Amino acid sequence: MTSLGDGDLVLPPPAPPTVAELEELYARVCTVRSFELLTSDLYRDGAIPGFVHVSLGQEGSAVGACRPLRVTDMITSNHRGHGHCLAKGMAPEAMFAELFGRAAGAVAGRGGSMHIADPALGILGANGIVGAGLPIAVGAAHAARTRGDDVVVAFFGDGAVAQGLFHESVNLAALWGLPVVFFCENNGYAEFTAAADGHPATLRQRAAGYGVRYLEVDGADVWAVAERMGQVVEAVRRGGGPVVVEAMTDRWHGHYEGDQQQYRDTDDLRRARATDPLAVAEDRLRSLGVPDERIASIRQEAFAAVAAAAERAAAAPEPLAADAGRYVVAPRPVLEEGPIAADAPAVKYIEGIRSALADALDEDPQAFLAGIDVGAGGGVFAVSRGLYAKHPDRVLDTPISEAAVLGIGVGGAMAGLHPVVEIMYLDFIGVAFDQLLNQAAKLHFMTAGRATMSMTVRTQFGAGRSAGSQHSQSLEALLAHIPGLTVVMPSTAADAYGLLRSAIDDPNPVVYIENRTLYGTRSAAAPPGHRVPIGRARIARAGTDVTLVSYSRMLLDCLAVAERLAAEGISVEVIDLRTVSPWDRETVLASVQKTSRLVVAHEAVTDFGVGAEIVSTVVDQAFWALDAPPRRVGAAFSPAPYSPPLEAAWLPQHDDIERAIRSTLEPFS
Repeated sequence: MTSLGDGDLVLPPPAPPTVAELEELYARVCTVRSFELLTSDLYRDGAIPGFVHVSLGQEGSAVGACRPLRVTDMITSNHRGHGHCLAKGMAPEAMFAELFGRAAGAVAGRGGSMHIADPALGILGANGIVGAGLPIAVGAAHAARTRGDDVVVAFFGDGAVAQGLFHESVNLAALWGLPVVFFCENNGYAEFTAAADGHPATLRQRAAGYGVRYLEVDGADVWAVAERMGQVVEAVRRGGGPVVVEAMTDRWHGHYEGDQQQYRDTDDLRRARATDPLAVAEDRLRSLGVPDERIASIRQEAFAAVAAAAERAAAAPEPLAADAGRYVVAPRPVLEEGPIAADAPAVKYIEGIRSALADALDEDPQAFLAGIDVGAGGGVFAVSRGLYAKHPDRVLDTPISEAAVLGIGVGGAMAGLHPVVEIMYLDFIGVAFDQLLNQAAKLHFMTAGRATMSMTVRTQFGAGRSAGSQHSQSLEALLAHIPGLTVVMPSTAADAYGLLRSAIDDPNPVVYIENRTLYGTRSAAAPPGHRVPIGRARIARAGTDVTLVSYSRMLLDCLAVAERLAAEGISVEVIDLRTVSPWDRETVLASVQKTSRLVVAHEAVTDFGVGAEIVSTVVDQAFWALDAPPRRVGAAFSPAPYSPPLEAAWLPQHDDIERAIRSTLEPFS
């Protein structure tokens, strides 16, 4: 295989198929065709809920693309993914059961048509978000390269080429030389928009722009796709780097079932129907001397098997209502928090984080750190300084591509690694929020626990340094509102170490939020191997009069205020949440039962914040223990100002915390 200057692949002439090879491919095409025809009918009749997107007319590209793949090779798919899943080896019965919403479905009725997956078969999931599977495929390809010579195929449509996810993914795959095939099924339409109206450049030109080799294939000819993909996959498997393959195909039905396709004229629909992958394969079989009776027998056998699978799936039981909340979070290991020695040396907060990363990389061969400038430069805040020299193959610099960074975390975790990915500022998560909101947080649930998601996202925040509105936000409440995400925010060096070690070990996606204003503060060091159980608060200062709950930097302010009030005989119990979600209700409620008063303080804006959740829970579950209304202390409901005096007025100060505490000590009026 050689490459021309413009990036096109030059392949030898295709080898002719044997009868056995072509019959096998034809049977698979018939299986996909019969599945999609029956699915369309069942959806029309109301037997399948939700949304359905069938791949009628595109069967040849899916079957041909998957033919050279091993079970251990991986694919990512899209909303039109039935054919990909069938071609990669999933049983029609499990897929029909999923479409019907049955407990025996491929993902136990949690995904439906757009989210079928089976990581055991290398199917990392179809995806309802356009282009979202591409960075996940890049992460899986990184994992594949670390464990052997597996290959990843990322299926996407021509519409996804306009997404930033496509560009970030291809760029990173090219930069790292990853074993991934970006397989575009160009059916001429992105939803209702013709491809010609959505792209000023061709996919061939875009691939050349990234220095990635390109190949165009006839998607209607299953043998042509299979033969060409066989050569492409073999080259990628040998370390040839990523390839973009564009299968020119046709979509017979609309974007979704029920779409009347009023945006397409009759001639276009007629032309699309004329390119039939079944007919092309049948003509090839006849040219090899296979009689029509044999062809008809293969087709009838496939259609009958699919129909029988649908009947069995329809008779399967529905999921139990009591199981609706299963798989949101993977079971966590039971951890015991060891003591911190009284004579432990004082170390900087940043050193606790760096030591945790170093020890994890030393002890866990599946762990890696990736992000912008985390490698040779040691990170913009020097958190990872020195780690690259010892682990140059597992401390990885990335381009400024937040979606790709989070995507390699998702895909790497699904493929069995323990990624730690860094987003430089918490504010920047918004650039790539989908990879947290719809991918990392949901994939364990949507795959009924089949997908592993041991992924840690390190990021930092912290107001008070005149960083302005786009570098100072406290967004923990936004993240904590997402089922499936864990959010931790340590305040001490020991907890920074122990929570990060626990996060990397955890089977769930954990957002680990550091406070940059704490990096230089000193506190007792944790012993090597120390773990802090996720979801467990600590009583930072015992007291009897008021419960004061906080976390991260604000915890230090709360301790200072408690010390000041102690001189007046006011005993404040200070609780460090450490984990924002899931937060330790038991510890907070027990403290309120003792003190009968509650104040919650955080750096984030007060409205709709963590304090609101804690106060609501306490009022609901410990109302009769309260002797005063609970109080919240937080920033004003506005973006962070830049000017130091304005920022100081915006942020909660010691006096604000003290006033809130004193107000709870006043009698009800």
